Amino acid sequence: MRELLKKLRKYEIQIRKAINSQMQGDFHSIFKGSGLEFDDVRPYQYGDDVRSIHWNVTAKGHGTFVKTYREEKEQTIYFIVDVSASEDIGSPGKTKADVGKEICGVLALSGAKESSQIGLICFSDEREKFIKPAKGMGQAYEIVYNLARLQPKSRKTNLNKAIVFALNTIRKKSVIVMISDFVDENYFHNLKSLARRHDLVLISVSDKRETNLPKLGIIPVLDKETNKTIWVNTSFGDFRQSIVKHHGSRVQELAEFSKKHQINFLSIDTDTDYVPKLLRLFRVRNKMLKSA
Repeated sequence: MRELLKKLRKYEIQIRKAINSQMQGDFHSIFKGSGLEFDDVRPYQYGDDVRSIHWNVTAKGHGTFVKTYREEKEQTIYFIVDVSASEDIGSPGKTKADVGKEICGVLALSGAKESSQIGLICFSDEREKFIKPAKGMGQAYEIVYNLARLQPKSRKTNLNKAIVFALNTIRKKSVIVMISDFVDENYFHNLKSLARRHDLVLISVSDKRETNLPKLGIIPVLDKETNKTIWVNTSFGDFRQSIVKHHGSRVQELAEFSKKHQINFLSIDTDTDYVPKLLRLFRVRNKMLKSA
């Protein structure tokens, strides 16, 4: 646990230093509030946009009033982390689950530093852990601790259930960071609803072992989610090519869906340094916030 926290702290410092130097003072906040929130009302003045009139207050008969707003300075961040058995693919200490938890930990520490409220939803095909959002470094360490110690009850995946739970639970507009390999089907409809309501970030984690199969002839392959063994012939080129093609098309489909629905999307492989990719994501987010 101590080593994990030390590693996360190192990555967080690396991210912040790189952002501060590369952005040349143009960096506001990783999780800066993405809009305006209602503040008060004031009497209507000539030139005010009629769309800002507060009709309920105006209807009381004391004059015409308009809404005033203030910029959101703080943000609520939810991390939705896939902890199903398919996340266990990878080398020791560098599985998809390990990398996903590291990324969540780094971003949780960053969010806590910026006084954001941070919460956690861990899921398989059921809710495995739910931590309500709160402020402070203690909350970030609580999230890291629970991620490190969590033993999922189920091995299966159901992205739809996780998304529906988020839709029903998270009422206030928030930043939602969903970390998964996104190996599932029929969840785009609810994902689109989640993107409409919230500021959604998707981080897809994959491992080359899923596609780079060696030529070993007929071998047993364990399906980690069903815990069943199937036999496949890895010597057939068509078989290996179909796996690569299926994986590539799945990632491409998710990337195109994200672009269409204004979702920040990031694809990360377990054997690459994810810090530069996170930095690029932050730069994109800051440009979007400035132009909003």
